[in-house]
Amino acid sequence: MLRVNCKHGVEYCTHTSMDKKNIIVIGASAGGMEVLKRLFASLPPEIEAAIFITWHMSADVIGMLPHVLKKENSLYVANAIDGEPIKLNRAYVAPPDHHMLIEKDVVRVVRGPKENRFRPAIDPLFRSAAYWCGPRVVGIVLTGALDDGTAGLWTIKQFGGTTIVQDPEDSAYPSMPRSALRSVEIDHKLRVTDMAPLLARLVKEEIADVTEPPLKEKAKVEKELNITLMQEVVEKNGVGLTTPYACPDCHGVLSMVRDGGIVRFRCHTGHAFSADTLLSMLSENIEYSVWNAIRGLEECIFLLNGLGDHYSAINQPKEAGMFFKKAKQMEATSRTLRQTVLKNEKLSKDGIMNGTG
Repeated sequence: MLRVNCKHGVEYCTHTSMDKKNIIVIGASAGGMEVLKRLFASLPPEIEAAIFITWHMSADVIGMLPHVLKKENSLYVANAIDGEPIKLNRAYVAPPDHHMLIEKDVVRVVRGPKENRFRPAIDPLFRSAAYWCGPRVVGIVLTGALDDGTAGLWTIKQFGGTTIVQDPEDSAYPSMPRSALRSVEIDHKLRVTDMAPLLARLVKEEIADVTEPPLKEKAKVEKELNITLMQEVVEKNGVGLTTPYACPDCHGVLSMVRDGGIVRFRCHTGHAFSADTLLSMLSENIEYSVWNAIRGLEECIFLLNGLGDHYSAINQPKEAGMFFKKAKQMEATSRTLRQTVLKNEKLSKDGIMNGTG
């Protein structure tokens, strides 16, 4: 490892053949708790690596994952603290409502913009590990819905790291592993019970000479890391091409970002979405919008019928009939919209490709 002095002590940017694959980053979503428990139960307690875990969780959930994993292994596990040094034989967990990243030789914990609707999200961790640690990184995508982790795993591969996915047949929620397998050159696909022996072997391997990623790719990743760290705003066309789509979170303009064959999106305030997550959110918003339209129609129907009753009470039947007739017309429109809601489905790339949605 060529070490360059920086404000934190050592900057890991350049690699030699004597480096080891000692940075393991793991991403999991739905079903992740049980899978992580199984993995940790089989890991050697003395593993010459630093392990980083991002597991999707609600912002108001207490960060109990370290406590759970400690019961499975004597390896030191804790919620990450911003600025703490990276040490081997230790596992760092992204705390609730915070992204966890690697920056040089320290851990960063920040409340940057959400990615794929989550904070913590998997892609920022993977992206930062790839940028700072290159071929030292082993990236693992475990069980989960949709496709968070795919773009980050692609970046790890581009920077010379090793890529692993849980066998979809071994996954309670196989969408994330399937997405990674479709879009990334995966080095190892295996069951969780077979991962610990593989990791024990990989962390002892010296890194072979690797090709540096293009400078344009490095610049793009650096810009996105700065956005997550809230050190930079997204300039127009700063990370991609402007699209006609609006951000589902803040209604900002979305730009399209390409990672090889992967398409994803980022808005000018920083929110980021994979294509699958954006598709899912837009289909959810259709239902939300239609229910709002139904509510507005029914409020009008109540008012029209009320006015019809009023005119009937003051013996103006012609006027009353006009209001009752309009109410009937709007009731028909409301019934049509209710049928639309019943037929609307939540879209996902996995569902479409499997013919289920």
